[in-house]
Amino acid sequence: MESLVKFVEDEFVPKKDFPKFSSGDTITVYYEIKEGEKTRTQFFKGVVIQRRGSGATETFTIRKMSGTVGVERIFPINMPALQRVEVNKRGKVRRSRIFYFRGLTGKKARIKEIRG
Repeated sequence: MESLVKFVEDEFVPKKDFPKFSSGDTITVYYEIKEGEKTRTQFFKGVVIQRRGSGATETFTIRKMSGTVGVERIFPINMPALQRVEVNKRGKVRRSRIFYFRGLTGKKARIKEIRG
């Protein structure tokens, strides 16, 4: 049964070609919003907190600070409204899920950048 589900995912779910990114990276996600009959592109720029799942069900969580309030958003990789993903900075973290990042403020909330 699992192989049948995997076969259907591989055949019928369209693959999008996004750059490789992981936890700690700062990325900008451009996605389409429909308001009535109009559509517009909106972006969400923040730090990747986690990547979870595999294949068609893979998702990633991004956290950004809006004023003093932290805003998190979960994006499925295969969401039809996703237009593009840009990697702004590569970050060096030791974990794949950096939930501890939620509790950090000020200079402690910085992530070391990988240059190169």
